[in-house]
Amino acid sequence: YSLTHDPKHLAFVLARYKFCAKMLEGKKTVMEIGSGDGIGLPLIAQAAGHVYCVDWDERHIESIRRRLLPHLKNVTLIHSDTNVKTPKIKVDAAFSIDVIEHIDPKKEKKFMENILSCLNPPGVLITGSPNGTAEQYASPCSRVQHINLKDLKALRRLMEKYFENVFMFGMNDEVLHTGYGPMCHYIWSVAVGLKERGKK
Repeated sequence: YSLTHDPKHLAFVLARYKFCAKMLEGKKTVMEIGSGDGIGLPLIAQAAGHVYCVDWDERHIESIRRRLLPHLKNVTLIHSDTNVKTPKIKVDAAFSIDVIEHIDPKKEKKFMENILSCLNPPGVLITGSPNGTAEQYASPCSRVQHINLKDLKALRRLMEKYFENVFMFGMNDEVLHTGYGPMCHYIWSVAVGLKERGKK
């Protein structure tokens, strides 16, 4: 659908996956939280040793199984809602693209803790999301779904609760940069080094 109806946006999404693939290159085990239809999965599978795709919607899991698993031998699909429980896996790194803005703020703490429980030390978590400062330019459909938008400072604060090191980036279209935060359409945090529990 994206290819035929909004190919420009597809290019933006693939650029986000390319960034994650570059950051996670060489990692033995990686988890994607909220895999959706798996549009960027081949990029991640090419870079990492093994990829665990976690999604709450069984239709997405079955779609990936049918379309992509015959071609990707280092991928495991997991049907699990990270809002509710911890997937029963351990990984060196995790990432989410266009997920956290859909998480009910009341469930955000549980969501984060469930992800952190899957990470081996020192732990890496990459989080990408539309920037809250760009909401005025979003479509009506996006505004309804985006119930937990953050700006660069808010995303950094969240990740600093759990990680020793947090690196922030902005993105406009396919271009990744460290420019003026409020003018970024899309934002990233790269969080490294899990803090000890209780040391937040």
